[in-house]
Amino acid sequence: MEALTNATLNELDKEYYLQTFRRYPVAFNKGKGTKLWDIEGNEYLDALAGIAVCNLGHCHPAVTEAICNQARELVHISNFFVSKPQAMLSKLLCELSGLDRVFLSNSGAESVEGAIKLARKYAHSKQRGGNVIAMQGSFHGRTLATIAMGKKAMQNGFEPIPQGFQQVAFNDIKAVENTIDDQTAAIILEPVQGEGGINVVDKEYLHQLRKLCDEKDIVLIFDEIQCGIGRTGKMFAKEHFGIEPDIMTLAKGLGGGMPVGAILCNEKIGSAIDFGDHGTTFGGNPLACAASLATLNIIKEPEFLKEVEKKGEFLRNEIKKSNPEGLKEVRGLGLMVGAEFEFEAKPVAAKMLEHRVIANATADKVVRFVPPLIITEEELKKVVEVMATSIKEVKAK
Repeated sequence: MEALTNATLNELDKEYYLQTFRRYPVAFNKGKGTKLWDIEGNEYLDALAGIAVCNLGHCHPAVTEAICNQARELVHISNFFVSKPQAMLSKLLCELSGLDRVFLSNSGAESVEGAIKLARKYAHSKQRGGNVIAMQGSFHGRTLATIAMGKKAMQNGFEPIPQGFQQVAFNDIKAVENTIDDQTAAIILEPVQGEGGINVVDKEYLHQLRKLCDEKDIVLIFDEIQCGIGRTGKMFAKEHFGIEPDIMTLAKGLGGGMPVGAILCNEKIGSAIDFGDHGTTFGGNPLACAASLATLNIIKEPEFLKEVEKKGEFLRNEIKKSNPEGLKEVRGLGLMVGAEFEFEAKPVAAKMLEHRVIANATADKVVRFVPPLIITEEELKKVVEVMATSIKEVKAK
């Protein structure tokens, strides 16, 4: 058999896999902590963490052990029955979040879809319409309903797009006030926009939005799929602002690498749901829940979260100190950091990969860093040094 290489695996991918991803020419074979190794044995420093998924790094011993132990006992039973991991995870998520009810799903987009259903069911119980207001620059997933709340470019070719969704400017309370009416069921936003370029919500705006939703009995939804689970130095980004949503969606870092998502809501919203209104085959299966419990029990510790805040500040300061050519702004919370430049960021991310450091570009001109939360300051220094070197090399062409 022909020896497997980065090139041969990428050729297999091009031959058989539906070509929806513009892949980098690397095939990873192994991970440990903050490091990845490709099929040819080359080592990489990971500052992307599977896009904010592997918050404890790759193959964390506690998560790996939880998965292996659970796989030996019980993997799937369907939601006709309850399992110990599901019951314990539901309890822990409600305790950590301060919300009252949880529904476990498989992904972020599925969590957002479920949140829309919950919000509409509540609104209809109050004789309101089902329209949902989202924010410009948002990203909530790739399903038909979630792209209806996203960029127009993501909707091309998928018409007819589901109706009942509107977009307004982020951090603009007047834009919201001018859009809401008696047909508005919910307002959804990311406290820190991820794909939109690491844009942090304004605290005063969020307080105004909560007040407006209370006055009009509109459901406020926080999408914390990327910014939740310790990513910003708090268990949930909402804690930075002192605002409680009616519904919160989670996924990405929730399972330590295992696919798992969640919808959390307060009792007011939860009371509108009847038996049979929503469901899932795989969501909340014992294997995913065991992985999630192991992940949360490490991240929830106050000292762990303090370290994330500290390392995030260190990373932002290191980028500013390095002052690479064309740097416009550094923004973010905790280890969710974006460096915006005056030029396209994709060539920079590609050049960084050549130097075996993994980051990515988003919102055209932003290099995004969402590394494992266990990354060290020395490793963060290396990430910044490689970015600065890569920019010089890209601009020298």
